[in-house]
Amino acid sequence: MSTAILTGAPVPGSSLTDDLRSLGFDVQVAADVTEAARLLSAVPADRRVALVDPRFVGHVHALRLGLTDPRFPAATVPGALTAQPEARPALVRALDTTAEAVGAGVPTGTPAAPVTDRTVPGRLAVSMDAGGTSVQRPELGSLVAAVPADVPARAEAESAVAAVDDEAVRLRSAVKAHDGFFTTFFISPYSRYIARWCARRGLTPNQVTTASLLTALIAAGSAATGTRGGYVAAGVLLLLSFVLDCTDGQLARYSLQYSTMGAWLDATFDRAKEYAYYAGLALGAARGGDDVWALALGAMVLQACRHVIDFSFNEANHDAVANSSPTAALSDRLDSVGWTVWVRRMIVLPIGERWAMIAVLTAVTTPRIVFYALLIGCAFAACYTTAGRLLRSLTRKAERTDRAARALAELADSGPLAQFVAARGPRIPGAFSAPVIALVGAGALIAAALQQPFGSKQMIFAAVFYAICSGVAVARPLKGALDWLVPPIFRAAEYCTVLILAARSDVPGALPAAFGLVSAVAYHHYDTVYRIRGGTGAPPQWLVRTIGGHEGRTLVVAVLAAVFTQHSAFTVALTTLAVAVALVVLVESIRFWVSSGAPAVHDEGEPA
Repeated sequence: MSTAILTGAPVPGSSLTDDLRSLGFDVQVAADVTEAARLLSAVPADRRVALVDPRFVGHVHALRLGLTDPRFPAATVPGALTAQPEARPALVRALDTTAEAVGAGVPTGTPAAPVTDRTVPGRLAVSMDAGGTSVQRPELGSLVAAVPADVPARAEAESAVAAVDDEAVRLRSAVKAHDGFFTTFFISPYSRYIARWCARRGLTPNQVTTASLLTALIAAGSAATGTRGGYVAAGVLLLLSFVLDCTDGQLARYSLQYSTMGAWLDATFDRAKEYAYYAGLALGAARGGDDVWALALGAMVLQACRHVIDFSFNEANHDAVANSSPTAALSDRLDSVGWTVWVRRMIVLPIGERWAMIAVLTAVTTPRIVFYALLIGCAFAACYTTAGRLLRSLTRKAERTDRAARALAELADSGPLAQFVAARGPRIPGAFSAPVIALVGAGALIAAALQQPFGSKQMIFAAVFYAICSGVAVARPLKGALDWLVPPIFRAAEYCTVLILAARSDVPGALPAAFGLVSAVAYHHYDTVYRIRGGTGAPPQWLVRTIGGHEGRTLVVAVLAAVFTQHSAFTVALTTLAVAVALVVLVESIRFWVSSGAPAVHDEGEPA
């Protein structure tokens, strides 16, 4: 329960009190600002509080946006202000100051206050901002939120409210502002109504997210049957899962049910659904005598590397100083030409287009063709996006922050070996030294995996060389123009090494075991990304050390390939490693997200 305090007597005939109660507020009335301060002090410290001018006229959804969004400690719309527990001290200080000023006869408005909100809540918002507590002011668009000063102004405001359907606005705003072509034109036109249906029945976004996961897992099971009927059912269920995947975010925006855990669930479940479906296709193909596990693992590796490129580039540049380039300017100009926006969104094969392609091809072709299409499409998309980001990085004059360098170091996932080398090894100068050194080590590692006989001791030496290069690459802060490439290079090196060794082992079950291992490690890497995005920092160092870091795991796999060369021993060893990594990262991840005190966020998600 939240508490709303009306800073004056309610206006006769106003529905404001009922509107606030419909939003979950317990409404109290204060005769003046001094009494509002007294009532506020009596509200339990763990409650959200709101101060509202009783003359407020506006849409219920405008109040909802201003008073109930969990992402912001404090927020305001004209005539109303809210504060969550962490912002309560700042509100009390501002209220004390305002009470003194109002009592002295000073007008409630100030030159710094918005001219549309010369009210006590508006004055408090300005005071809180001046005191260092940021107050969110949501964009209302066509929604009305006003505090009319007289009867004619009130009639005009009420007429403006009647002229706009706030439910229609609420439905439109539930849809993500920038989405792919398939999602925008084939899913969102009706999924928003599913979201409203869910909201009216008390369903939460996390429940819809879970339903999407279960639907995708059933789709994967259908694909695993290896029959044409199973493939058709799998395609239909995968599309249904995607509809639910869109619905959960729309439900969060429609009902303002944002949470850090929700953003994490949405992101990690998307990957779990897609990779489980890859495994289902591979199992189905195996039933028909076609072994496509290498293709399935290749598709997963490529997709995971695409994502880490997105994450790494964004973390390196979103708070860069002087963040501009001719390439970015060209992209901005292209945005003014409508059709180019859709073409550029489609060619990167975002999740909507990708899942639609997978679903259709599953229903009408074979798993092998599905994976060929995935590999070709994702490879082209990766080349396109990476080339653009390279051009932007090389042509812009940007100074990376300490926060960006720290985020890249956390995304690198360096284990004890790399950390030891970074602390005691050489620090090679040069603007591009970090990605070049990382690339040299990764290139030597992958070349050895491709060229040396399976089980060769040379592979171990290549893995040790890679660990040394990895440590040298991260010895200096990652602030160079291309240093965002370091984490993707490490991901590609580790994942590709596991794939190549399993494929070249010619041991039954080795590729499925490698698929499981890469899945567990990729989960850890996605978990790292969303901890950073949630503002809580990377996983604890003990976890990184326990699972070895990227260079430690790569060395372990190389040693396993050299030691367990018997018919099934390598498969057993890989499976054991996969289970061990999965157990450690899952237990710690679930523990963290269930108990996390991170602020609520809603991640719009990557287009890919």
